[in-house]
Amino acid sequence: MSSETLIYIILAGIVALLLALFQYKYKSKSASQSVALFTFLRFLTLFSVFLLLINPKFEQVKYYTEKPNLVIAVDNSASLKHLKQDKKAKQALEVLQKNSDLNGKFNIEVFSFGKTINTKDSLLFNEQQTNLDKAFKELTQVYKNTISPTILITDGNQTFGNDYQFSANKYKQPIYPVVLGDTLTFSDLKISRLNVNKYAYLKNKFPVEAIVVYNGNENITSKFVVTKGNSTIFSKPINFTKTKNAEVLNFTLPANTVGVQSYRAQIVPVSTEKNKTNNYKNFAVEIIDQKTKIALVSTVLHPDLGALKKSIESNEQREVVFLKPNQVLNQLNDFQLVILYQPNNTFKSLFKSLEQQNTNKWIITGPKTDWRFLNGESPLYSIDISSQTEDYQPNFNSNYSSFIVEGLDFESFPPLLSNFGEPSFNTPYETLLYKTVSGIKTEEPLLATLETNGRREAILFGENLWKWRAQSYLNKESFLDFDNFTGKLVQYLASNKRKNRLNVDYNSFYNGSDNIIISAQFFNKNYEFDNSESLSILLKNKETGKKETRPLILKGNSYQADLNSLTAGSYGFTVSVNSESISTSGNFKIIEYNVEQQFLNADVTKLQQIATNSQGQAYFISNYDALATDLINDNRYKAIQKSNKSVVPLIDWYYLLFFIALTLALEWFIRKYKGLI
Repeated sequence: MSSETLIYIILAGIVALLLALFQYKYKSKSASQSVALFTFLRFLTLFSVFLLLINPKFEQVKYYTEKPNLVIAVDNSASLKHLKQDKKAKQALEVLQKNSDLNGKFNIEVFSFGKTINTKDSLLFNEQQTNLDKAFKELTQVYKNTISPTILITDGNQTFGNDYQFSANKYKQPIYPVVLGDTLTFSDLKISRLNVNKYAYLKNKFPVEAIVVYNGNENITSKFVVTKGNSTIFSKPINFTKTKNAEVLNFTLPANTVGVQSYRAQIVPVSTEKNKTNNYKNFAVEIIDQKTKIALVSTVLHPDLGALKKSIESNEQREVVFLKPNQVLNQLNDFQLVILYQPNNTFKSLFKSLEQQNTNKWIITGPKTDWRFLNGESPLYSIDISSQTEDYQPNFNSNYSSFIVEGLDFESFPPLLSNFGEPSFNTPYETLLYKTVSGIKTEEPLLATLETNGRREAILFGENLWKWRAQSYLNKESFLDFDNFTGKLVQYLASNKRKNRLNVDYNSFYNGSDNIIISAQFFNKNYEFDNSESLSILLKNKETGKKETRPLILKGNSYQADLNSLTAGSYGFTVSVNSESISTSGNFKIIEYNVEQQFLNADVTKLQQIATNSQGQAYFISNYDALATDLINDNRYKAIQKSNKSVVPLIDWYYLLFFIALTLALEWFIRKYKGLI
């Protein structure tokens, strides 16, 4: 409290006393006890009111004890059930949670993890992927400023994500792994890796690479076999010894039939093997009869060109060829789409040929674009010519109807650079991305598509697409989302198929460990996205004939069906609009493969390493009881007494109002009782 406030309080006391004396003592000239009592009560009332007006502030210090956290993260993946460790994991968790000494020393918080980490509700051990890397990264964000030793109940086998040793090193908490699984070494043959392209071309041969690993001490002979149905299409004998414990097989298979072709690769097991699930892998290849060729035409060098080629060719069905404007003229019929990057006057003949042949195109503009030329060549749109440039950030149009767009956080993307000016269109167009300038969203298109005379065209007003692809990787640690977006735009532009009110997005086949999602968009008669419709999907297993119907759930700007619970097999489906007779059908195949069943042992070495690096300790499930004792006796984990200092104004003390009301009431009742009122 400041000295100035203290002076005001003293003055308030003096003024309150003088007013009370003036009212009762000066007027009555009496020295009775009643007058003294009335004077005292009035003084208290007036002084309290003056204090409220002055409103002094008081420092309030509260002390409390903060216990350290004890984080228990339990592996909820299917590998624990496969290794028959699920009951032991549940038992260990239950014992640790109910330990009264641990609860007295720590705040115990429990998580389960598979592909993601979640607060524990139930342990079903059915997660099809394990991503310990992501678990450590998310725990780092939650517990970065606390004392939080972490118990990790797991077999240490990861199937997805970066090596978790690196993320564990950044997790500044002691880690105590409880190792689940067999630590004994058995003779084991397994297909460690199988590399194959997703697509192949009819009448060609496609390459396959298989890495076969042997774990054992004896000399053995086995055979690697690839079958299609009941037919063996490749086989090779393999010999292993204790020192020669791996072999890389490279071979080719014929592509004779269009469509999804399923294969099974197997290394014949030896009699002493304990885990035979990892001896085989199913894979599939989609055989297509032609490749989409795309010409990327430019006279300037820019990182966008390489980023576009990488992004488009991430789909093996597509091929991008770099050409100059004069080089593409004689081979224009070979391409299904032409991308014109920052065109200038040298593109004049090419524009004329594209117009004559009614070829689809994608124009990307930027500061190096010759807008005088482009305005003269394109009757469909133009822009005011300006030498000034501007940064434009993207703003996604959720009502875009030509194809499904999902998975990209456009608002996090860096701006594109282009000429300042508002484009104008002379034909109907659809905006995929709007411009955002200095944080202000506009109705000007940044990326637009249009269809005229059976020809499709897109125009992007800005360069530096390579930054978008880089940001997509920073957001998701993968280029996949951006490449899918580019692929869908290219697929739309390379096709002249008529627009439908119901669009369905799916793959022709999925591996058993993939995330199986089918997405759909439905548009009203004005081709505006309808988010109030009810959609359903009818699934039929072609092997068993079993049918089931599931609803599609609205998520963002699309309807989605999560089909991860489906078993391996071939399926036909029909997506239907429940209120109208509109539907779309298709087929897909789920390839049998459970990555969580490929493990025979716990990864003891890696778990012990992260324990040592974090100043923790590893325990086996057989002696985890010692873990509780060690944590309780560890002097690093002590409760900390903390104080919370706050400044409280007097006006917040609501009981002072009750005190004022009480003094006034007492004064009134006493005067009433004595007949002075």
